[in-house]
Amino acid sequence: MDYAAAESYLLATINETVSRRMPYRLERMRAFLRELGDPQAKYPTVHIGGTSGKGSTSTIVAAALQAGGKRVGLHTKPHLRSMTERARVDGVPISEERFAQLLESMMPAIERTTVSHGRPTYYETLLALTFMAFAQEPVDVAVIEVGLGGRLDGTNIIVPRVAAITSVGYDHVDVLGETLEEIAEEKGGIAKPNVPLVIGVEDAGARDVVLAQAARVGAPVIELRDAATIEDVRLLRTAQAFTVATPRGRYEIVTTMLGEFQRRNTAMAVAILEQLDESLRPSIAAVQAALAPLVIPGRMEVYPGHPTVVFDIAHNAEKADHLVRSLRESFGDRRFSFVVAIGESKDATEIVRALATLPAGFIFTTFEAAGRHAIKPARLASIAESVGTWGRAVNDPVEALAIARRNSAASDVVVVTGSTFVVAQLREWWLVAA
Repeated sequence: MDYAAAESYLLATINETVSRRMPYRLERMRAFLRELGDPQAKYPTVHIGGTSGKGSTSTIVAAALQAGGKRVGLHTKPHLRSMTERARVDGVPISEERFAQLLESMMPAIERTTVSHGRPTYYETLLALTFMAFAQEPVDVAVIEVGLGGRLDGTNIIVPRVAAITSVGYDHVDVLGETLEEIAEEKGGIAKPNVPLVIGVEDAGARDVVLAQAARVGAPVIELRDAATIEDVRLLRTAQAFTVATPRGRYEIVTTMLGEFQRRNTAMAVAILEQLDESLRPSIAAVQAALAPLVIPGRMEVYPGHPTVVFDIAHNAEKADHLVRSLRESFGDRRFSFVVAIGESKDATEIVRALATLPAGFIFTTFEAAGRHAIKPARLASIAESVGTWGRAVNDPVEALAIARRNSAASDVVVVTGSTFVVAQLREWWLVAA
């Protein structure tokens, strides 16, 4: 099996509609991993969930562990360019050849699992492959981002050294519930007996739900507001400096990752790292060193120019609010031109409403992705009108970005945002074209 065949096999498994009545099946995931020899149990893990910030926080934690001298596996989703990004070791995706070899070696276990529990889904297969990759490297520790929710997510079969919930907001309401309390119930399901749970949940009702779940299973809770504070913020030309103060010490951070939400993600990562035992926990100096060069693709990723271009995945209202605050902080009263595509399962009205609080125009576009569908650009333009702004519909994403740049003044900022898929597509085009 080569990589093309592996990719084709996996894409063919994108055939399951997830709903609250048909959630991810942990029974199948457990059986599948047993068939593979339970690779996820062969190394320590850190488990990070939440509505927003979990991917960036996971990446920061992994980078700090690596700077502390550990060989680190990192699993985040979705990927931007290649499925191989789901299994990164010391920041580098496994090779396409290795990816194909692993999937081929898993086929007998897939067949046996299919007989007893049904065929593993796309997500389950990629996750199991990731666990296998980390076991065979081997890694010293792996940072695992929750896929969807928490309680019934395939990652919830691990027993981590530390777990975390970055936030609770409205996303995937068709699967997780229509209220923050219902969503918190799903996300809080990653709490486990005697495993420290770091939480950054701000909504009072959602926080109470998570605290009750932690108490019920016997998970000690560390709240971000008590564990770390952000001080001495200084905005530099293409970076920011700030201090994360904890009971253990002061982390003097300088990073090119911009935005208030990345300061919060950094504080969350520090709080998580401080719960690890001394055999894994990096020093303050290692954390500082890790943050200095770190870039997270598609997360407030800035390319200065005339106009400046920013790529940021903001596929729910909470992320859109974070993006707006970060753009306002970083670029002041400059005018923005948004190039936006949004998945059909998302709350487009609230996303556009949040973005429209800035002085901005919109070009709405679409994306192509197996098993995923975008809201039609003309429909997004109608939504924009309903919230008091305006937008142009352009079906071709590359053309949409070209028009946004052409119609922008030299001092303006063009922001590609919304779905992961449109950010990934246009970011890849930009890196080649630029």
